[in-house]
Amino acid sequence: MSSTKELQQQLELRASALNKLQKDIAKNHQVRRQYTIQQGENEMVQKELELLDEDTNVFKLIGPVLVKQDLVEAKANVNKRIDYITGELRRLDSVLKGMEEQQNTKKDEVIKLQQRIQALQPGKARA
Repeated sequence: MSSTKELQQQLELRASALNKLQKDIAKNHQVRRQYTIQQGENEMVQKELELLDEDTNVFKLIGPVLVKQDLVEAKANVNKRIDYITGELRRLDSVLKGMEEQQNTKKDEVIKLQQRIQALQPGKARA
C-alpha cells in the first residue's frame, strides 16, 4: 500500500501534467481562432475576386509595394490559402480532441488520488 507522501507526490505530478495539458489546449484554441479569422478574410477576398471582370487589374501587397497580379493567379492563390487553412483547422480539431481525451483521463487520475489520500488521513470527517 502506498503512503500518503507517495500519493501526494503522484498527485502533484499528475496535477502538473494536467495543468500543462490545459495550457496546451488554450494555446490550440488561440491558434484555431487565428486560423478561423484568416479563413473568413480569405473567403471574403474570394467572393470579391469572383465579382471582378477578367480584364480587371488586381494588385497584391508585397511588403510596402503593390504588385500587379493576374486575376486567375490571384484566385488560385486565395483558393490554395483557404485549402491550407481548412486543413490546418481540421488538424487542430483532431489534436484538440486527443488533448481533451487526455485531459479527462488526467482529471480522473487526480480525483482518484485525492480520494485515496483523503481515505488514508485518519480523523478526517468523510462527507
